[in-house]
Amino acid sequence: MNNKLYEPTKSKQPLFVTIYDQLYKQIMDGTFPPDSRLPTEPELAKVFGVSRMTLRQALSLLQEDGLVKNIHGKGNFITKVHHNENKIGLEKLGNPLYKCFPEKVDDVELSLRVELVTDYAMQVLNRPLTAVVAVDRWYKSGNKVAAYAFTIMSIEAVSELELDLQNDKQLLEMLETEVYELANSSTIEIKRSHSINTPSLKYQIFDGGDCDLILESVYISDKYPVVYNKFYIPTEFSQIRINTKK
Repeated sequence: MNNKLYEPTKSKQPLFVTIYDQLYKQIMDGTFPPDSRLPTEPELAKVFGVSRMTLRQALSLLQEDGLVKNIHGKGNFITKVHHNENKIGLEKLGNPLYKCFPEKVDDVELSLRVELVTDYAMQVLNRPLTAVVAVDRWYKSGNKVAAYAFTIMSIEAVSELELDLQNDKQLLEMLETEVYELANSSTIEIKRSHSINTPSLKYQIFDGGDCDLILESVYISDKYPVVYNKFYIPTEFSQIRINTKK
């Protein structure tokens, strides 16, 4: 038998992959620690002796891996969470924002309003309604509003959960943690949003770029969702993970 038939094909590795490998090693060995800022693109391109286009291809791969984030006007930064860490993903019940947003959340501001029933609310809540409670949650990191959640629930669900709409702390605790402890299941859909920053909103999302949009229906009973959530996470911070098992 001619063993040459089984020799691996020799091909030259693309230059941007070589640069990616070198930067990856430097990040993982701590040369560039978490939260540190990488040298500017012109500086890195000069260090590696490559064009800025080649460097950007390497940085793009690192961003896809969740190791580097680009903040517009500020540069490229090493993330706190490396992609090989053992982290619970969206396969487990729990607030998806904290699983997909690696930055520290310092505060959550809540506001609510009671609205008339709409066709949209009827569709996503899938139950008889007399009124709807709409809740805005603004997630703050440092001095910036870094993520946003919009929630709707029926006034009937408010009664069933024995919530006091005058008690913001109680409502926030329910939406952030307790509803997931009571729930038996949820459904999640992931999309890309270009329209989170609108004049009607109280705050503008940090940097005003595109967001990953997580649509979530949380079920306590199998009949209809108790709450319907829309989480908006800027793509530069979003780290969506789903751990699967056979």
